[in-house]
Amino acid sequence: MDFSADRPAFFVNPDYRPMTGAKKPVIDPATLETVGTIAAATDGEIDAALTAATTAQAAWKKLDAKSRAKHLHAVANAIEAADFTRCAELMVREMGKPYPEAIGEIANCAPIFRYYAEMARDDAGKVAGTTQAGSFQYARYEPYGVSVHIMPYNFPILLMCWTVAASLAAGNACVIKPAEATTLSTLDYMTVFRSLPEGLVSCLPGAAATAQVLIASDRTHAVAFTGSVAAGKAVAVACAEGMKPCVIEAGGSDPLIISQHAPLEVAAAGSVTAAFHLTGQVCTSAERFFVVDSVHDRFVELFAEKTQALRIGNGMDKTEIGPLVSEAARAKVMRLVDDAIARGARAVTGGRIPPAHNTGWFYEPTILTGVTPDMAIVREECFGPVAAICRVKDFDEAIRLANDSPFGLGASVFTTDLAEAHEAAERLEAGMVWVNNPLIDNDALPFGGWKASGLGRELGRQGLDAFRRSKMVIIDHKPAIQDWWYPYPDSWFRETGGRKHV
Repeated sequence: MDFSADRPAFFVNPDYRPMTGAKKPVIDPATLETVGTIAAATDGEIDAALTAATTAQAAWKKLDAKSRAKHLHAVANAIEAADFTRCAELMVREMGKPYPEAIGEIANCAPIFRYYAEMARDDAGKVAGTTQAGSFQYARYEPYGVSVHIMPYNFPILLMCWTVAASLAAGNACVIKPAEATTLSTLDYMTVFRSLPEGLVSCLPGAAATAQVLIASDRTHAVAFTGSVAAGKAVAVACAEGMKPCVIEAGGSDPLIISQHAPLEVAAAGSVTAAFHLTGQVCTSAERFFVVDSVHDRFVELFAEKTQALRIGNGMDKTEIGPLVSEAARAKVMRLVDDAIARGARAVTGGRIPPAHNTGWFYEPTILTGVTPDMAIVREECFGPVAAICRVKDFDEAIRLANDSPFGLGASVFTTDLAEAHEAAERLEAGMVWVNNPLIDNDALPFGGWKASGLGRELGRQGLDAFRRSKMVIIDHKPAIQDWWYPYPDSWFRETGGRKHV
């Protein structure tokens, strides 16, 4: 069957299959209109996907590296050749991001498949210096089997491709559990995998219960998860019970430091994107701002001026700020902002539902000043369009307060002082540090967090190693009896008090 937003389906490469479970409407967060329908995978549908994945992986793991790379390049070719207009529109209508961001995310995933195609072809193992004459000693890497990919709604296609490309390159089959809020666009994207062997990639819609079944199955062997800290901890516990490796990216509350040496015009412009990109629904959004006293007022003035120029509206229109993904997401943002204001903070901009957009889950991009480190908006992940600014006396205090958090995903600094830049890179307790250019990533560098923000890494060599296990191999090509084998010669023993000791 062809994919239709109005008919619940799951995907087992190369086919879409109708689903039999109860239908659930998908609601546009901007208009509250129905976009389509989805359903949760039944036990039978999960079984069908896992059976296909197990069969496909048995053959896939035997492919030589060059052939596997050719398949991944074919996926990249399919991405580059496809028309993703419908997929992007579905994403906008499902979760609200502006259309240019949706189409950009969807269309720009080819490089990750090319990167891992060549990395897996080049990195087969390691020959070690021998510990014994006549012995060939080396490590080889092998796939786990079937990997589960539990995806978020904010970058449902890009983050899926990060881990799926690595897992396929390592020799695994992949079962994707999309976010409920972006199931339709994820399913629509599955056509890019049709050149791969039958059953190698599947997409099973559902909620947390579907993820739990997939993690608990004895036919899955590794897990990649992106989402909240609470859900990430639950996934980690479930994986531990099954002794399954997992990669967990669990979000954060990223700090952004404005030094006295910051280029303020650049810093203000960069901070707008760092704080408000995707309506603040980015795991690495800058939420906690620490601005040195000597530049505080001027920075806030510039930051507010640039923020007020942002357009709020439906992601299908010309806009930078779309709706939040759900009513619950907006309610959390409002709770944290209202609490901060009640405790003495001031909304320089925003702090309210925009009067012109009272339908849908919109909220104005908000800058709060007078924030103190004990406020809930500093201690929790807001995940909305809010920048909470704390005034600090110097760079050292900024670093200390930035680190005073249970999170440690990313951290940003604006400064023209080289010593401060290096000191920030060394002292900030985060998996990623950006100086003067927040939020960017690199396929060849590891992406992930410290502390409650996650376990393991995506991208780079570590991203590939997350989906394969090592095996030490020792081969003696001239079999011989070794002098340390049993029984020990008498000369190895000594008499002490009537007892023998080796």
